[in-house]
Amino acid sequence: MATARAMLERRRSSRVSARIPVKVHSNGTGGEPRDASAEAISVSRTGALLRLPFLPELGSRIEVLHGLSLEVREFRVISLRDKTEHGPFELGVEILHPARNFWGVSFPDERR
Repeated sequence: MATARAMLERRRSSRVSARIPVKVHSNGTGGEPRDASAEAISVSRTGALLRLPFLPELGSRIEVLHGLSLEVREFRVISLRDKTEHGPFELGVEILHPARNFWGVSFPDERR
């Protein structure tokens, strides 16, 4: 298992704790679409930790609508945190086509 130091060195950008409302769209198992209100609870320039009421498959693509800016980006589900049986579920996601600052927050390692 990777050490905390190794994980920090591997991370591409800093994380910021946040509570950003989002809407998530996913094609579920069997291809049926799923939409839900959710929340980004930690964000970085390259991804986020989302809390949502359904569980997309690991590796699947989801669309995230930023609840304040109404901007939409596509993400890939890269990890599941503390998987529970009935949710809410916490997912690590990676942005596929980064915007300069999709989340609209200041990151500690940004140059001003």
